[in-house]
Amino acid sequence: MISSIPSKTVFHAIERTIKQYRKFAQKNISNAVNDITIDQAMVLAFLEKHPDLTQKEIAALVFKDNASMTRMINLMVTKKQLTRSINTLNRRRFNLEITLKGKQVLEKLGPIVQDNRKKALDGVTEEELIQLESILEKIASNCK
Repeated sequence: MISSIPSKTVFHAIERTIKQYRKFAQKNISNAVNDITIDQAMVLAFLEKHPDLTQKEIAALVFKDNASMTRMINLMVTKKQLTRSINTLNRRRFNLEITLKGKQVLEKLGPIVQDNRKKALDGVTEEELIQLESILEKIASNCK
């Protein structure tokens, strides 16, 4: 059933859930590591798994526009979590590399992220997760 009351729509529920999870996760992350946001942690995590990602690709993965991503990377370079160098094959691109400090942050965050996800998904079955992912993919596909 489609509701005309904004707060009674599935989209409101999705948005509320995302915001509640981000608030919960950020609190736990901030207790362990000073001065890092969820988005900055995601940048480190994506670069750890895929070191050749471009700034534009990372921006898409963390749902940021290019200007916001540039500001975030500048801040992370200032905080010595990342280094940035010009790509010798394409001077319009930068190479991003996680520093030792960035790797230490990732080490601290790993167990916290896993615990956050475990707590958030407590009581949700594997079958429910599969169904939820399928439904969300359908909605996303309908919006393309």
